Amino acid sequence: MNQNIEAVFLDVGNTLRIVIEDPEFMRQAKKDLMTLVGVQEPEKDFFEGLETRWKAYRKQSKESLVEASEKDLWTKWLLPSYPADKIGPLSGKLTRLWRDRDGRRVPRPDVKSTVIELHKRGYILGIIANTITETEIPDWMEADGLTQYFKAVVLSSKVGTRKPGPEIYWEAARRVGVDPAKCAYVGDNPVRDVEGTQAAGYGMMILIMEPATLAKEPPAAEVKPDCTIHTMSELLDIFPVRETKGKPK
Repeated sequence: MNQNIEAVFLDVGNTLRIVIEDPEFMRQAKKDLMTLVGVQEPEKDFFEGLETRWKAYRKQSKESLVEASEKDLWTKWLLPSYPADKIGPLSGKLTRLWRDRDGRRVPRPDVKSTVIELHKRGYILGIIANTITETEIPDWMEADGLTQYFKAVVLSSKVGTRKPGPEIYWEAARRVGVDPAKCAYVGDNPVRDVEGTQAAGYGMMILIMEPATLAKEPPAAEVKPDCTIHTMSELLDIFPVRETKGKPK
């Protein structure tokens, strides 16, 4: 346990929220996306092309550690053959529908109570997430009554840099005014999140074990988190009430 931790940053995808498959919801998202774009070709052909371009973008972004804005993602990468002046203004909605095709994103059951308790214990809280959406996470936080508990929300789609590059971690620490050595990060990726946290000089990395992530990217022997948890509420065993000058903060 690191008694010097002042700020706790959290990942979102597969950390604070998980994806639940809902076939009807997923089908409707694809249908709505095609309607919004005004697609004339068969659904199968359209999404096969979209998936191919999406994979090309993902490969490029992971290698360069640069995240495109929503507008650039859709006008330059995913739908480059459509008029940019039409697609650009729709990019926010398109991103949400594109993500919804994977399923519903719902918070883990102990997220809200854990966030509130960490805040009560005196920790500065923030979010650091690789994501293509610029609005979905803030909208979810607002809907679930969590916005007030997070001092900084740093999204790769907004700042243009991705984990595991240390820049996004440094930006988050800068926004809350805490030295990286006094920051902790909670994420689900056993390679990217651990490497990025350590490269940024954070004081602690906590890995939440998520089967969906581990199936895609198993842990690497050379990178190890400081702690491993299975539920968000286990963070309360790691972070006690903060004390300032000998008194609880």
